[in-house]
Amino acid sequence: MKRTLLLVLLLLLLPLRAQAEVALLVHGYLSNSATWEWSGVNAALRGAGWRQAGNFAFSPAGLVEQPLSPATRAEKRFYTVDLPSLAPAPLQAAWLEAAVERIRQKHPGEKITLVGHSAGGVVARLVLVRYGKGNVTRLITIAAPHLGTDRAVKALDAVDNEGPFGWFKEWIVRNEIGSGLYRTLEASRGILFDLVPPVPGTLLHWLNLQPHPEIEYVSVVRSGGYFIAGDLLVPPFSQDMNRVPALAGKSKVYVTVQGHPLTPADGLLLARIL
Repeated sequence: MKRTLLLVLLLLLLPLRAQAEVALLVHGYLSNSATWEWSGVNAALRGAGWRQAGNFAFSPAGLVEQPLSPATRAEKRFYTVDLPSLAPAPLQAAWLEAAVERIRQKHPGEKITLVGHSAGGVVARLVLVRYGKGNVTRLITIAAPHLGTDRAVKALDAVDNEGPFGWFKEWIVRNEIGSGLYRTLEASRGILFDLVPPVPGTLLHWLNLQPHPEIEYVSVVRSGGYFIAGDLLVPPFSQDMNRVPALAGKSKVYVTVQGHPLTPADGLLLARIL
C-alpha cells in the first residue's frame, strides 16, 4: 500500500509533457505553398515557437512528402501543401485528405488544425464534410468565400463563348485581359463554378447544408478601413462561417483590416489563435 502511494506521489510530481499539435496550411486559387513564406506568415509562426516540418506535394506516383527539419517530440509543427489550384474543389479535397491522413499516420493521437486561405478554406471544409474530422479539431479560414463570390461568376461569364457571336466576344476579352489570363480562366472553370454563390445545383449550396463535424471553427474576416479598401475579391459576409446554415453561431470571428492577400499580420494572428 505504501509503495502504491509513493508511486502515485512520484507521478504527480513529474512535469506534464506538453501536448504536441500540428497545423496544415492550405493555399487558395492561383497560388501554392510558397504564399505562406512570401507573405511572412511562416516567419511569424516560427517566431511564436512553431516548427516548419515539411511540405506535401503530388506526383503521378501519389503523395510526396518534402521534410524540412528533423522530427522532435512534443512541440508545435506546421506543414504546407501544394494543391492543383485550378482543379475543381472535390479533386483538391481528395488530395488534401491524403495529406491529412499522412499527418495522422506520422503524428498519431495529435490534434490537427487546418488553416485555409481563400478557396483553400472552402476545400478544407469540404474535406471535413466528405471524409470526416479524423484527428482534426479545428478549422481556421482566412478570407474564404463560404458563400461564394461574384468574381467567380464574372470570370465564368468572361470565358463563356457560346452563341453565334462567341468568337467575337472571345476576341474582345482576350484583347482586354491578355491571352495568358484568358487561358488560365478557361482552365479554371471547375473551381470557379465551385465558388459561385450558393444556389441549387452548385457545390456551395450542397456543402453549406451538410452536417459538419463538431470541432472548433474560426473565421478570419477582412474589412476595409479609412485608407484600405478591404477585400475586393470576397465580400466580408461570405467569409464568416456563421453565415453557413450548417454552422450558424458555431464560428469564432476575427476581423482584420486589410485586403484579400495574406500578410505578416495573418501570421501574428494565427500565432495567437493556434
